Amino acid sequence: MTKSENKATTILSSLQNISNQGINLYINGEMATPDEIATRCVNDETVYMPDFVMDDSGALKEIRYDKVVLE
Repeated sequence: MTKSENKATTILSSLQNISNQGINLYINGEMATPDEIATRCVNDETVYMPDFVMDDSGALKEIRYDKVVLE
């Protein structure tokens, strides 16, 4: 397994666990599956930054991955 494949597998496993807890996942403003996020975060030439969104009680309700523009 390559380093990139190993990283994708690790990210995918974590995101699947999060998704199974009912936490919504987004990438660039659109709802996404753990597979979509893991693939794009590892294979794209782009950097994505997660934003952890909490509900009023402080529980995690969604994670939003947004493209970071580097100049």
